Amino acid sequence: MNRKKTILTIITILLLLIVFCLTYIVSKKYILKNEFEKSILPFADKNQTTIFEIKKIMLFSSSDAKNKNISANNYTIENLYQYTDIALFISTPLEEKNLENTFKKVSIENINYTTKPTLGEPKLYFKSINDFSKSDITDENIITDKLEFNITSENEANLNTPTLYNNLANPITLSYINHNIKSDYTLTDTSTPITYDGSLLKKCNILLNDISCSLSFDIFVTNNLDKNFKCTVFIDIPLEDSNKTIYDGNILLKKDTNLKFYQY
Repeated sequence: MNRKKTILTIITILLLLIVFCLTYIVSKKYILKNEFEKSILPFADKNQTTIFEIKKIMLFSSSDAKNKNISANNYTIENLYQYTDIALFISTPLEEKNLENTFKKVSIENINYTTKPTLGEPKLYFKSINDFSKSDITDENIITDKLEFNITSENEANLNTPTLYNNLANPITLSYINHNIKSDYTLTDTSTPITYDGSLLKKCNILLNDISCSLSFDIFVTNNLDKNFKCTVFIDIPLEDSNKTIYDGNILLKKDTNLKFYQY
């Protein structure tokens, strides 16, 4: 009898220990979750009315290169780069435009490469909507720390500079460029003509895993009531989809999103 009582006591103690451990683990996860939300999303209020949101992102990926030398038997690449143009469409669910849902200030900050390519030098640029999908690089448009947009209500504006209409009429357009994936690289196969697009990556034996990249940045908006909003955008650079890869030339991807700007 005493032995049975001892066994029952041990089992009871073990069960209590298991319950205690499980309770501790669940409580710890809940505390960590709350700490994460407080540190990452201090501005978030799930009950607030949505004023600004991003419902659509367009992405165009391809590749290009600068030639250092071309001869009858080979050509040498000075800078092989992969680029992805990004168009972010900020909208409002409110039916009429007013001081609350129009722009006063807009900026991009806190650029972070969550996954960096193992080949190349990734950089982010402002890009004119007129040059979207073109491989041109404008060095003065590089975003080193922060990009502030000019806000205008004029009928015609210079969209070759970082300019947004205050009524949300045009998207934010950027270009991710991964420079110098290969430089001073000679291709001796001239049996087929060179095409300056994503197929060049295949010709240069670039593995897609070596140039995969994910980045994030924050978009800050101030409306005409001087209320401040923030949205964090995450971009996985598209190098393939269900039908093809960038090796086939280029990829055009439309992403339906549900990104909200939270007031802070």
